[in-house]
Amino acid sequence: MIMMKKHKTYKGKYRPKFPKKYKGNHNNIVYRSLWERKCMVYFDNNPNIISWSSEELVIPYFDSVTKQRRRYYPDFLITVMTNEGEKKTHLIEVKPSKHLKPPVVKKGKRRSTILQEAQAYYMNMDKFTAAEKWCAKKDIKFSVWTEKELQF
Repeated sequence: MIMMKKHKTYKGKYRPKFPKKYKGNHNNIVYRSLWERKCMVYFDNNPNIISWSSEELVIPYFDSVTKQRRRYYPDFLITVMTNEGEKKTHLIEVKPSKHLKPPVVKKGKRRSTILQEAQAYYMNMDKFTAAEKWCAKKDIKFSVWTEKELQF
């Protein structure tokens, strides 16, 4: 008998334990990284989180690289009950910290790689600027969670 190693896939569908907490179609929750899945488990199981959704919200933004209007689907929108009994809403994007820094030009690094990294960096900055403006109008806190914040 051959034993296969069981491993988690980086992409998949999440099935919540508490589907009533999810705002949207709880049968179609998709994670695109293990970090996103970790957040989903945390939001689903945390009793202080009243509701949560994943990529259910659309924020229009202007892509300064391609000069086009685009749509941004932030990773999570959560509502939390604070220790003081207040409801607070947070918009959260999950990204590796390396995606929050401009690309570094190194000897031997391909020009196409540098251009690709630069385009992704500036697109992220454009998305985050649009999200911050959208959140400011609605008294919502926007934050980007990296591997540093995902230590729960």
